[in-house]
Amino acid sequence: MPSDLLYDDPASDVILDAATGVRRSILPGGVRLLTQTDRSVRSASIGLWLPVGSRDEAPAHAGSTHVLEHLLFKGTRRRSAMDIATAFDEVGGDSNAVTAKEHTLYYGRVRSADVPMAVDVLTDMITASVLEQDALATEREVILEELAMAEDDPNDVGYETFLAQVLGPDTALGRPVGGTAASVEALTIEDVRAHYREHYQPHNLVVTAVGDIDHDELAGLLAAGLRRGGWSLEEGALPSRGRRAATAVSSDGIAVDVAALAPHRLVRPTEQNHIYLGGQGLTALSEDRHTLSVLMSVLGGGMSSRLFQSVREERGLAYTVYSFSAGYRDAGLFGMYAACRPGRTGQVVELLAEELGRMGEAGIDELELTRAKGQITGSFALGLEDTSSRMGRLGTIELVHGRYTSVDETLARIGNVDVADVQDLAARMSRSYSTRVEVGPES
Repeated sequence: MPSDLLYDDPASDVILDAATGVRRSILPGGVRLLTQTDRSVRSASIGLWLPVGSRDEAPAHAGSTHVLEHLLFKGTRRRSAMDIATAFDEVGGDSNAVTAKEHTLYYGRVRSADVPMAVDVLTDMITASVLEQDALATEREVILEELAMAEDDPNDVGYETFLAQVLGPDTALGRPVGGTAASVEALTIEDVRAHYREHYQPHNLVVTAVGDIDHDELAGLLAAGLRRGGWSLEEGALPSRGRRAATAVSSDGIAVDVAALAPHRLVRPTEQNHIYLGGQGLTALSEDRHTLSVLMSVLGGGMSSRLFQSVREERGLAYTVYSFSAGYRDAGLFGMYAACRPGRTGQVVELLAEELGRMGEAGIDELELTRAKGQITGSFALGLEDTSSRMGRLGTIELVHGRYTSVDETLARIGNVDVADVQDLAARMSRSYSTRVEVGPES
Protein backbone atom coordinates (compact mmCIF):
# COMPACT_ATOMS: atom_id res chain seq x y z
CA MET A 1 0.00 0.00 0.00
CA PRO A 2 1.50 3.38 -0.93
CA SER A 3 2.39 5.47 2.09
CA ASP A 4 0.97 8.61 0.47
CA LEU A 5 -2.44 6.94 0.61
CA LEU A 6 -5.33 9.32 0.13
CA TYR A 7 -8.16 8.55 2.50
CA ASP A 8 -10.76 7.92 -0.18
CA ASP A 9 -12.19 4.85 1.56
CA PRO A 10 -13.89 6.11 4.75
CA ALA A 11 -14.45 2.55 5.99
CA SER A 12 -10.81 1.57 5.68
CA ASP A 13 -8.75 0.02 8.46
CA VAL A 14 -5.22 0.13 7.18
CA ILE A 15 -1.60 -0.18 8.17
CA LEU A 16 -0.16 3.10 6.90
CA ASP A 17 3.45 2.28 7.73
CA ALA A 18 4.35 -1.27 8.67
CA ALA A 19 7.96 -0.36 9.39
CA THR A 20 7.06 2.12 12.11
CA GLY A 21 3.73 0.68 13.26
CA VAL A 22 1.34 3.40 12.07
CA ARG A 23 -2.28 2.29 11.71
CA ARG A 24 -5.50 4.16 10.89
CA SER A 25 -9.08 3.02 11.35
CA ILE A 26 -12.60 4.44 11.38
CA LEU A 27 -14.53 3.72 14.56
CA PRO A 28 -18.32 3.79 14.99
CA GLY A 29 -19.70 7.30 14.62
CA GLY A 30 -17.00 8.25 12.11
CA VAL A 31 -14.31 8.74 14.77
CA ARG A 32 -10.86 8.48 13.21
CA LEU A 33 -8.07 6.76 15.16
CA LEU A 34 -4.40 6.87 14.17
CA THR A 35 -1.80 5.15 16.30
CA GLN A 36 1.88 4.35 16.28
CA THR A 37 2.86 1.52 18.57
CA ASP A 38 6.32 1.91 20.10
CA ARG A 39 7.29 -0.75 22.63
CA SER A 40 10.65 0.90 23.33
CA VAL A 41 8.95 3.39 25.68
CA ARG A 42 6.78 2.91 28.76
CA SER A 43 4.48 5.84 28.12
CA ALA A 44 1.95 7.10 25.62
CA SER A 45 0.84 10.47 24.27
CA ILE A 46 -2.83 10.76 23.33
CA GLY A 47 -4.51 13.62 21.49
CA LEU A 48 -8.19 14.30 20.80
CA TRP A 49 -8.54 16.72 17.88
CA LEU A 50 -11.54 18.67 16.61
CA PRO A 51 -11.25 20.44 13.22
CA VAL A 52 -12.65 23.68 14.60
CA GLY A 53 -10.67 26.77 15.45
CA SER A 54 -11.02 30.50 15.75
CA ARG A 55 -11.58 30.89 12.00
CA ASP A 56 -14.81 28.88 12.30
CA GLU A 57 -16.45 31.39 14.65
CA ALA A 58 -19.03 34.00 13.79
CA PRO A 59 -17.62 37.52 14.32
CA ALA A 60 -20.03 38.17 17.18
CA HIS A 61 -18.76 35.03 18.94
CA ALA A 62 -15.01 35.58 18.43
CA GLY A 63 -13.09 33.73 21.10
CA SER A 64 -15.81 31.14 21.74
CA THR A 65 -13.59 28.20 20.66
CA HIS A 66 -10.92 29.22 23.16
CA VAL A 67 -13.48 29.83 25.91
CA LEU A 68 -15.00 26.40 25.27
CA GLU A 69 -11.56 24.78 25.50
CA HIS A 70 -11.12 26.33 28.96
CA LEU A 71 -14.58 25.30 30.13
CA LEU A 72 -14.08 21.63 29.30
CA PHE A 73 -11.59 21.52 32.18
CA LYS A 74 -14.15 22.93 34.63
CA GLY A 75 -16.14 19.79 35.32
CA THR A 76 -18.32 17.05 33.84
CA ARG A 77 -21.32 15.12 35.08
CA ARG A 78 -18.93 12.63 36.72
CA ARG A 79 -15.95 14.81 37.61
CA SER A 80 -15.28 18.16 39.25
CA ALA A 81 -12.61 20.52 37.95
CA MET A 82 -10.38 19.30 40.78
CA ASP A 83 -10.97 15.68 39.79
CA ILE A 84 -9.81 16.48 36.26
CA ALA A 85 -6.75 18.35 37.53
CA THR A 86 -5.67 15.63 39.95
CA ALA A 87 -6.29 12.68 37.61
CA PHE A 88 -3.07 13.32 35.69
CA ASP A 89 -1.09 14.88 38.54
CA GLU A 90 -1.43 11.88 40.81
CA VAL A 91 0.10 9.53 38.23
CA GLY A 92 2.92 11.88 37.21
CA GLY A 93 1.39 12.62 33.81
CA ASP A 94 0.37 15.86 32.19
CA SER A 95 -2.64 17.14 30.29
CA ASN A 96 -3.50 20.35 28.52
CA ALA A 97 -5.24 21.79 25.46
CA VAL A 98 -4.50 24.09 22.54
CA THR A 99 -6.86 26.25 20.52
CA ALA A 100 -5.52 27.21 17.10
CA LYS A 101 -6.97 28.91 14.06
CA GLU A 102 -8.04 25.65 12.42
CA HIS A 103 -8.25 23.05 15.18
CA THR A 104 -8.60 22.39 18.90
CA LEU A 105 -6.51 19.73 20.64
CA TYR A 106 -6.92 18.08 24.06
CA TYR A 107 -4.00 15.88 25.01
CA GLY A 108 -2.37 13.88 27.74
CA ARG A 109 0.88 12.00 28.33
CA VAL A 110 0.99 9.16 30.85
CA ARG A 111 2.64 5.84 31.64
CA SER A 112 1.25 3.08 29.48
CA ALA A 113 -0.44 1.56 32.55
CA ASP A 114 -2.45 4.77 32.94
CA VAL A 115 -3.76 4.97 29.37
CA PRO A 116 -7.25 3.77 30.38
CA MET A 117 -7.50 6.61 32.89
CA ALA A 118 -6.29 9.19 30.37
CA VAL A 119 -8.78 8.06 27.74
CA ASP A 120 -11.61 8.04 30.28
CA VAL A 121 -10.86 11.59 31.48
CA LEU A 122 -10.32 13.09 28.01
CA THR A 123 -13.43 11.50 26.51
CA ASP A 124 -15.43 12.54 29.57
CA MET A 125 -14.32 16.14 29.07
CA ILE A 126 -15.32 16.36 25.40
CA THR A 127 -18.63 14.52 25.77
CA ALA A 128 -20.05 15.36 29.19
CA SER A 129 -18.82 18.79 30.33
CA VAL A 130 -21.56 20.65 32.17
CA LEU A 131 -20.74 24.10 30.70
CA GLU A 132 -22.21 26.06 33.59
CA GLN A 133 -22.75 29.80 33.86
CA ASP A 134 -20.70 30.06 37.08
CA ALA A 135 -17.74 28.39 35.41
CA LEU A 136 -17.98 30.78 32.48
CA ALA A 137 -18.02 33.77 34.81
CA THR A 138 -14.85 32.60 36.55
CA GLU A 139 -12.99 31.42 33.48
CA ARG A 140 -13.86 34.58 31.57
CA GLU A 141 -11.75 36.50 34.09
CA VAL A 142 -8.86 34.08 33.60
CA ILE A 143 -9.04 34.52 29.82
CA LEU A 144 -9.20 38.31 30.14
CA GLU A 145 -6.00 38.12 32.20
CA GLU A 146 -4.48 35.94 29.48
CA LEU A 147 -5.38 38.53 26.84
CA ALA A 148 -4.00 41.33 29.03
CA MET A 149 -0.75 39.41 29.47
CA ALA A 150 -0.41 39.16 25.69
CA GLU A 151 -1.02 42.90 25.36
CA ASP A 152 1.93 43.51 27.68
CA ASP A 153 4.26 41.53 25.40
CA PRO A 154 5.45 43.54 22.37
CA ASN A 155 6.26 40.29 20.52
CA ASP A 156 2.70 39.01 20.92
CA VAL A 157 1.20 42.36 19.99
CA GLY A 158 3.45 42.74 16.97
CA TYR A 159 2.92 39.24 15.61
CA GLU A 160 -0.88 39.32 16.03
CA THR A 161 -1.02 42.72 14.34
CA PHE A 162 1.25 41.55 11.52
CA LEU A 163 -0.85 38.43 10.98
CA ALA A 164 -4.08 40.43 10.94
CA GLN A 165 -2.70 42.96 8.46
CA VAL A 166 -1.44 40.26 6.09
CA LEU A 167 -4.51 38.00 6.23
CA GLY A 168 -7.09 40.74 6.71
CA PRO A 169 -8.13 42.19 10.08
CA ASP A 170 -11.80 41.68 9.25
CA THR A 171 -11.44 38.07 8.12
CA ALA A 172 -11.99 35.00 10.26
CA LEU A 173 -8.40 33.89 9.72
CA GLY A 174 -7.01 37.32 10.57
CA ARG A 175 -8.77 37.59 13.93
CA PRO A 176 -6.82 36.64 17.07
CA VAL A 177 -7.43 33.10 18.31
CA GLY A 178 -8.54 34.27 21.75
CA GLY A 179 -10.85 36.97 20.45
CA THR A 180 -10.80 40.39 22.06
CA ALA A 181 -11.65 41.52 25.57
CA ALA A 182 -14.92 42.95 24.25
CA SER A 183 -15.96 39.79 22.39
CA VAL A 184 -15.07 37.54 25.33
CA GLU A 185 -17.01 39.73 27.74
CA ALA A 186 -20.03 39.59 25.43
CA LEU A 187 -20.14 35.77 25.16
CA THR A 188 -23.02 34.05 26.92
CA ILE A 189 -23.14 30.48 28.10
CA GLU A 190 -25.71 29.77 25.38
CA ASP A 191 -23.24 31.02 22.75
CA VAL A 192 -20.64 28.56 24.05
CA ARG A 193 -23.10 25.69 24.26
CA ALA A 194 -24.28 26.32 20.69
CA HIS A 195 -20.67 26.29 19.50
CA TYR A 196 -20.14 22.98 21.31
CA ARG A 197 -23.27 21.35 19.87
CA GLU A 198 -22.35 22.35 16.32
CA HIS A 199 -18.80 21.07 16.29
CA TYR A 200 -18.24 18.46 19.01
CA GLN A 201 -19.63 15.43 17.23
CA PRO A 202 -18.22 11.94 16.58
CA HIS A 203 -17.68 12.44 12.84
CA ASN A 204 -15.42 15.43 13.59
CA LEU A 205 -13.24 13.69 16.17
CA VAL A 206 -9.72 12.56 15.35
CA VAL A 207 -7.71 10.66 17.96
CA THR A 208 -3.97 10.14 17.64
CA ALA A 209 -1.78 8.17 20.02
CA VAL A 210 1.88 7.15 20.07
CA GLY A 211 3.75 4.95 22.52
CA ASP A 212 3.35 1.69 24.38
CA ILE A 213 -0.22 1.09 23.24
CA ASP A 214 -2.35 -1.43 21.38
CA HIS A 215 -4.53 -0.03 18.60
CA ASP A 216 -7.49 -2.35 19.14
CA GLU A 217 -7.47 -1.93 22.91
CA LEU A 218 -7.36 1.85 22.51
CA ALA A 219 -10.26 1.72 20.04
CA GLY A 220 -12.32 -0.17 22.62
CA LEU A 221 -11.45 2.33 25.37
CA LEU A 222 -12.41 5.24 23.13
CA ALA A 223 -15.74 3.79 22.08
CA ALA A 224 -16.62 2.99 25.69
CA GLY A 225 -15.60 6.42 26.92
CA LEU A 226 -17.50 8.30 24.22
CA ARG A 227 -20.65 6.24 24.76
CA ARG A 228 -20.36 6.70 28.53
CA GLY A 229 -20.39 10.43 27.96
CA GLY A 230 -23.59 10.22 25.93
CA TRP A 231 -22.36 10.28 22.34
CA SER A 232 -24.31 8.06 19.97
CA LEU A 233 -21.82 6.11 17.87
CA GLU A 234 -23.71 4.96 14.82
CA GLU A 235 -22.14 2.06 12.96
CA GLY A 236 -21.06 3.02 9.46
CA ALA A 237 -21.18 6.78 10.04
CA LEU A 238 -18.75 8.68 7.83
CA PRO A 239 -16.01 10.94 9.15
CA SER A 240 -15.85 14.61 8.27
CA ARG A 241 -14.09 15.20 4.96
CA GLY A 242 -12.67 18.52 6.11
CA ARG A 243 -11.88 21.53 3.96
CA ARG A 244 -8.63 21.57 2.06
CA ALA A 245 -7.32 23.95 -0.58
CA ALA A 246 -3.90 24.98 -1.83
CA THR A 247 -2.63 28.19 -3.37
CA ALA A 248 0.75 29.90 -3.45
CA VAL A 249 2.17 33.37 -3.54
CA SER A 250 1.73 34.98 -6.93
CA SER A 251 4.69 35.38 -9.25
CA ASP A 252 3.05 38.28 -11.07
CA GLY A 253 3.69 40.98 -8.49
CA ILE A 254 6.14 43.84 -8.93
CA ALA A 255 8.90 44.76 -6.53
CA VAL A 256 7.81 46.84 -3.56
CA ASP A 257 9.89 49.70 -2.21
CA VAL A 258 10.06 48.36 1.33
CA ALA A 259 11.56 51.57 2.68
CA ALA A 260 8.47 53.42 1.45
CA LEU A 261 6.05 50.82 2.87
CA ALA A 262 4.10 52.71 5.53
CA PRO A 263 4.53 50.98 8.89
CA HIS A 264 1.57 50.06 11.04
CA ARG A 265 2.84 51.50 14.34
CA LEU A 266 1.80 50.57 17.84
CA VAL A 267 3.22 52.71 20.62
CA ARG A 268 4.48 50.86 23.68
CA PRO A 269 6.90 51.98 26.45
CA THR A 270 9.76 49.75 25.25
CA GLU A 271 13.46 50.38 24.78
CA GLN A 272 13.52 48.69 21.37
CA ASN A 273 11.49 48.91 18.20
CA HIS A 274 10.06 45.49 17.31
CA ILE A 275 9.87 45.14 13.53
CA TYR A 276 7.80 42.69 11.47
CA LEU A 277 8.14 42.75 7.69
CA GLY A 278 6.57 40.40 5.15
CA GLY A 279 3.44 39.44 3.25
CA GLN A 280 1.37 36.58 1.87
CA GLY A 281 3.09 33.21 1.66
CA LEU A 282 2.23 29.56 1.06
CA THR A 283 -0.65 27.42 2.24
CA ALA A 284 -0.04 24.40 4.45
CA LEU A 285 -0.64 22.19 1.39
CA SER A 286 1.51 23.99 -1.14
CA GLU A 287 3.83 21.79 -3.16
CA ASP A 288 6.54 24.35 -2.39
CA ARG A 289 6.34 23.97 1.39
CA HIS A 290 9.58 21.99 1.64
CA THR A 291 11.33 24.60 -0.48
CA LEU A 292 9.97 27.22 1.91
CA SER A 293 11.50 25.36 4.85
CA VAL A 294 14.92 25.47 3.17
CA LEU A 295 14.49 29.13 2.24
CA MET A 296 13.52 30.08 5.81
CA SER A 297 16.53 28.21 7.20
CA VAL A 298 18.97 29.98 4.91
CA LEU A 299 17.34 33.36 5.38
CA GLY A 300 16.84 33.46 9.14
CA GLY A 301 16.77 30.02 10.70
CA GLY A 302 19.81 30.07 12.96
CA MET A 303 23.14 31.62 13.85
CA SER A 304 24.60 30.81 10.44
CA SER A 305 21.63 32.31 8.56
CA ARG A 306 21.96 35.35 6.33
CA LEU A 307 19.90 37.63 8.53
CA PHE A 308 21.77 36.72 11.70
CA GLN A 309 25.14 37.20 10.04
CA SER A 310 24.25 40.41 8.23
CA VAL A 311 22.23 42.24 10.87
CA ARG A 312 23.79 40.99 14.09
CA GLU A 313 27.25 39.56 13.51
CA GLU A 314 28.56 41.96 10.84
CA ARG A 315 26.84 45.18 11.94
CA GLY A 316 25.71 44.67 15.53
CA LEU A 317 22.32 46.25 14.83
CA ALA A 318 20.13 43.78 16.75
CA TYR A 319 20.30 41.03 19.33
CA THR A 320 17.36 39.03 17.95
CA VAL A 321 16.65 38.61 14.24
CA TYR A 322 14.99 35.74 12.38
CA SER A 323 12.53 34.77 9.64
CA PHE A 324 9.26 32.87 10.03
CA SER A 325 6.29 31.50 8.09
CA ALA A 326 2.82 30.13 8.78
CA GLY A 327 0.53 28.10 6.56
CA TYR A 328 -3.21 27.47 6.71
CA ARG A 329 -5.50 25.50 4.43
CA ASP A 330 -6.16 28.42 2.05
CA ALA A 331 -3.67 31.12 3.02
CA GLY A 332 -0.19 31.67 4.35
CA LEU A 333 2.33 34.30 5.31
CA PHE A 334 6.04 34.87 5.58
CA GLY A 335 7.89 37.42 7.62
CA MET A 336 11.10 38.63 9.17
CA TYR A 337 11.53 39.97 12.69
CA ALA A 338 14.16 42.11 14.36
CA ALA A 339 14.31 44.19 17.53
CA CYS A 340 16.60 47.19 17.64
CA ARG A 341 16.96 50.65 19.11
CA PRO A 342 14.56 53.05 17.35
CA GLY A 343 17.23 55.04 15.56
CA ARG A 344 18.38 51.94 13.69
CA THR A 345 14.96 50.94 12.36
CA GLY A 346 15.38 52.24 8.82
CA GLN A 347 18.72 50.51 8.30
CA VAL A 348 17.47 47.23 9.75
CA VAL A 349 14.34 47.22 7.56
CA GLU A 350 16.46 47.76 4.45
CA LEU A 351 18.79 44.89 5.43
CA LEU A 352 15.88 42.52 6.03
CA ALA A 353 14.44 43.20 2.58
CA GLU A 354 17.86 43.17 0.95
CA GLU A 355 18.70 39.61 2.00
CA LEU A 356 15.50 38.12 0.60
CA GLY A 357 15.88 40.17 -2.58
CA ARG A 358 19.46 38.96 -3.02
CA MET A 359 18.29 35.36 -2.70
CA GLY A 360 15.71 35.97 -5.44
CA GLU A 361 18.23 37.60 -7.77
CA ALA A 362 21.38 35.53 -7.22
CA GLY A 363 20.10 32.44 -5.42
CA ILE A 364 21.96 30.55 -2.74
CA ASP A 365 25.09 28.41 -2.96
CA GLU A 366 25.39 24.66 -2.50
CA LEU A 367 26.98 25.04 0.93
CA GLU A 368 23.99 27.02 2.20
CA LEU A 369 21.64 24.46 0.69
CA THR A 370 23.47 21.57 2.37
CA ARG A 371 23.59 23.39 5.71
CA ALA A 372 19.87 24.19 5.59
CA LYS A 373 18.88 20.64 4.71
CA GLY A 374 21.02 19.35 7.56
CA GLN A 375 19.36 21.73 10.00
CA ILE A 376 15.84 20.83 8.90
CA THR A 377 16.27 17.07 8.70
CA GLY A 378 18.25 16.92 11.93
CA SER A 379 15.73 18.89 13.98
CA PHE A 380 12.87 16.95 12.36
CA ALA A 381 14.42 13.58 13.23
CA LEU A 382 15.32 14.62 16.78
CA GLY A 383 11.83 15.94 17.37
CA LEU A 384 10.30 12.62 16.41
CA GLU A 385 12.11 10.87 19.26
CA ASP A 386 9.41 12.35 21.51
CA THR A 387 6.01 10.60 21.55
CA SER A 388 4.15 13.91 21.86
CA SER A 389 5.76 15.22 18.66
CA ARG A 390 4.84 12.08 16.77
CA MET A 391 1.29 12.26 18.13
CA GLY A 392 1.08 15.84 16.85
CA ARG A 393 2.45 14.82 13.46
CA LEU A 394 -0.28 12.19 13.04
CA GLY A 395 -2.93 14.78 13.88
CA THR A 396 -1.56 17.22 11.33
CA ILE A 397 -1.39 14.49 8.69
CA GLU A 398 -5.06 13.65 9.21
CA LEU A 399 -6.54 17.11 9.63
CA VAL A 400 -4.39 19.11 7.22
CA HIS A 401 -2.93 16.83 4.58
CA GLY A 402 -5.44 13.99 4.32
CA ARG A 403 -2.71 11.58 3.32
CA TYR A 404 0.09 9.78 5.13
CA THR A 405 3.71 10.46 4.25
CA SER A 406 6.42 8.47 6.00
CA VAL A 407 9.36 10.13 7.70
CA ASP A 408 11.70 8.77 5.02
CA GLU A 409 9.55 10.22 2.23
CA THR A 410 9.37 13.58 3.96
CA LEU A 411 13.15 13.64 4.32
CA ALA A 412 13.48 12.65 0.66
CA ARG A 413 11.25 15.53 -0.45
CA ILE A 414 13.37 17.95 1.54
CA GLY A 415 16.45 16.39 -0.02
CA ASN A 416 15.05 16.98 -3.52
CA VAL A 417 14.93 20.76 -3.08
CA ASP A 418 17.63 22.43 -5.17
CA VAL A 419 19.12 25.92 -5.43
CA ALA A 420 16.89 26.82 -8.38
CA ASP A 421 13.76 26.00 -6.37
CA VAL A 422 14.87 28.28 -3.55
CA GLN A 423 15.78 31.13 -5.88
CA ASP A 424 12.43 30.95 -7.68
CA LEU A 425 10.46 31.01 -4.44
CA ALA A 426 12.59 33.81 -3.00
CA ALA A 427 11.95 35.88 -6.13
CA ARG A 428 8.20 35.40 -5.79
CA MET A 429 8.21 36.21 -2.10
CA SER A 430 10.32 39.34 -2.59
CA ARG A 431 7.48 40.66 -4.76
CA SER A 432 4.88 39.88 -2.11
CA TYR A 433 5.70 42.42 0.60
CA SER A 434 2.53 44.01 1.89
CA THR A 435 3.00 44.64 5.59
CA ARG A 436 5.38 46.36 7.95
CA VAL A 437 4.52 46.47 11.66
CA GLU A 438 6.46 48.24 14.36
CA VAL A 439 5.91 48.10 18.10
CA GLY A 440 7.94 50.54 20.15
CA PRO A 441 8.27 53.90 21.89
CA GLU A 442 6.87 57.16 20.67
CA SER A 443 9.11 58.42 17.87
